[in-house]
Amino acid sequence: MPDQRTLGSTEAVERDVVVVGAGPAGLRAARELVAAGKTVAVLEARDRVGGRTWSRVIDGAFLEIGGQWISPDQTELLGLVEELGLETFQRYREGDSVYIAPDGTRHTYTGATFPAGEQTIAEMERLIGVLDELAADIGAAEPWAHPRARELDTVSFHHWLRQLSDDEAACNNIGIYVAGGMLTKPSHAFSTLQAVLMAASAGSFSNLVDEDFILDRRVVGGMQSVSEAMAEQLGDDVVFLNAPVRTIRWGGPEDTYAEHTPGTGVTVWSDPVTVRAQQVIVAVPPNLYSRISFEPPLPRLQHQMHQHQSLGIVIKVHAVYETPFWREKGLSGTGFGAAELSQEVYDNTNHGDSRGTLVGFVSDEKADEVFKLPAAERKRLILESLSHYLGEEALDPVVYYESDFGSEEWTRGAYAASYDLGGLHRYGADQRNPVGPIFWACSDLAAEGYQHVDGALRQGRLAAREVLGG
Repeated sequence: MPDQRTLGSTEAVERDVVVVGAGPAGLRAARELVAAGKTVAVLEARDRVGGRTWSRVIDGAFLEIGGQWISPDQTELLGLVEELGLETFQRYREGDSVYIAPDGTRHTYTGATFPAGEQTIAEMERLIGVLDELAADIGAAEPWAHPRARELDTVSFHHWLRQLSDDEAACNNIGIYVAGGMLTKPSHAFSTLQAVLMAASAGSFSNLVDEDFILDRRVVGGMQSVSEAMAEQLGDDVVFLNAPVRTIRWGGPEDTYAEHTPGTGVTVWSDPVTVRAQQVIVAVPPNLYSRISFEPPLPRLQHQMHQHQSLGIVIKVHAVYETPFWREKGLSGTGFGAAELSQEVYDNTNHGDSRGTLVGFVSDEKADEVFKLPAAERKRLILESLSHYLGEEALDPVVYYESDFGSEEWTRGAYAASYDLGGLHRYGADQRNPVGPIFWACSDLAAEGYQHVDGALRQGRLAAREVLGG
């Protein structure tokens, strides 16, 4: 990659548009604007591009620290991958999957349904059917506008499931997919409407619970390479790294957000560079908006809204072995267990790699608990959980690493922001509204592809079109 202006001293530049954040959303917006003939500066706080996608070599092993998977419906991402000349490969899925029942017993199975007992399976299928109907009826674009929006947004997903079913195992298994698998918050902490949005953004709840669909394939060379390729095409006079934005000021003293005077411009201050432009796209997650001083201050509604949005917490566990030993046992590497410390595990072996890699996830309250422990004890417990699925060989990886985006200064959580109870129907309609010359773009605000790279790209493209006037 070319030098992307990692600067050590303050510089002043003029552009048509400034983009805050060099993740997929910000880079896609910049790419669209440059293609339309606009001059752009992208200011990134980190020393790298990619945002919540990040690929690193650790102890000789290539690991996907952040987001990595592509599902078949993510056409925005798939189209860009092809356009950039990148390749994809399918996640390994041959062989039996493993289910750990609430009593700790281990079961192998094939197909999409847990071997959870006839009654529980029937209840899971019924609940999935109800959620599929809601997702189809409410949709991803404007869930807050549905007649049942307030009703579904003021009851937690945990309690709503139990209003529908007294089968605790079925409720817990359904909860894995949204609470631990996507929103990374306890199911009592987000609403049913938020869960329906998650399902609708994937096409249906059935898609969301089908790991072969939602975790279909990966990018050869890592998902971060998508952002790296976009940044390289933009050139070394567009993307500024190590450039955290401190202040956004626009207009003159007579301007208000209600009556913005077009053409008055905006000035964006970062540590190494100051950019004077006409518009700004803020392409970072909502929990980071407060890191920027806005002059004049954002309207009251914005301040309220941002206090009701937060990211969850998850430990993404990477364990690399000399060989993918589970395959020799006829196992796919896929496992689920609602009561397990790692509620999910998958084969995450890299393209063309002879070694085997597993990825597991420790979410929400379970992550809180093990973060209180010394690192060695946390590692022991997590590997013990993986061994429950795949055998004692899982206890001894040659490389072990824990992704923790919650401790990252410029992320502070995973995977994306969601609203607390009642927040989505109350603020959702206003979350993307421009404020003066300020526009917003990130996966956290997406409809289709919500919380995914695909959604980030869609939001970047949409924000660019809004800046361009259409």
